Amino acid sequence: MLDNPTLVSFDLCPYVQRAAIVLGEKGVPFTRRDVDLSAKPDWFTRVSPLGKVPLLVVGDDVLFESSVIVEYIEEVTDAPLHPSDPLTRARHRAWMEFGSSILADIWVLETTRDTAALDQKIATLRDKFLRLEAALSDGPWFAGAEFSVVDAVYAPVFRYFDVFDRITDLGILTDLPKLAAWRNALAARPSVIAAARADYPELLHSFLRRHDGALLRRVKKRPSFRSAKSNREVRRNKSMLIVTS
Repeated sequence: MLDNPTLVSFDLCPYVQRAAIVLGEKGVPFTRRDVDLSAKPDWFTRVSPLGKVPLLVVGDDVLFESSVIVEYIEEVTDAPLHPSDPLTRARHRAWMEFGSSILADIWVLETTRDTAALDQKIATLRDKFLRLEAALSDGPWFAGAEFSVVDAVYAPVFRYFDVFDRITDLGILTDLPKLAAWRNALAARPSVIAAARADYPELLHSFLRRHDGALLRRVKKRPSFRSAKSNREVRRNKSMLIVTS
């Protein structure tokens, strides 16, 4: 049994979100501790071999790499989120890696200042989502009726597009009905909602503005990302979004 671990986090990191979703699905109480990755505290650099998040602190032990963290949570808790059949489980893990490759593409999409590189990534992502559409079940989840770890991997992917869609129409997710239904189901899942801050859209848009990439240059009209609860612009001095696998 996992007894109140600490999830060391950065507020925009999609890999942190997947660990938080799995903890939420398992009903494991945990403490979340955010760090500023542009000014890493000494305690963090001492315990994070790669200088990245997430970390899972379990007693005196520290785990790093989101895939390792998720597999550990799966092994030591009840209500498995992986399928029991070895071949199906391996297939799920393969699609989890595919999801990580999509996140790497999204990093380029949101940070590149080169228009040609942006267009290339849009085409790459479109092709990957077409492949994903073909692999999906009839829903509501990746493999059908049961929520699994692979669903936790893709929920943060779609959270990016919730923000991108308010900026410009990239056409990446157009005419993919199974994927659209899956995306909507994930967005309504309590564990997915709880995995990111309520002001995530403002934080991501602020990050995009700081990088001033080609993506924002496609904006025809500056979108509003002010939440109903806050009428001030989010000011955060985070210079990078660190991704890991």
